[in-house]
Amino acid sequence: MIEHGYTVSGMNCGHCAQSVTEEITALPGVAEVDVDVPAGRVTVRAETALAEEDVRAAVTEAGFTFEGAVDLVP
Repeated sequence: MIEHGYTVSGMNCGHCAQSVTEEITALPGVAEVDVDVPAGRVTVRAETALAEEDVRAAVTEAGFTFEGAVDLVP
């Protein structure tokens, strides 16, 4: 599994997290999505590397702003 981290703005509730999770989970190879609403952080575990453009499109489709990829600290 490969872990990807992203910053997303505009989320403020559990429904927001659910919307982002549903859209990103629909991407090929995604196994798990964790959303930390207060931090604006989304962690994605996938079988392969994800194209940032695909994640950006999924977040935008959910109605939020994709700010960018972040490094995950082990």
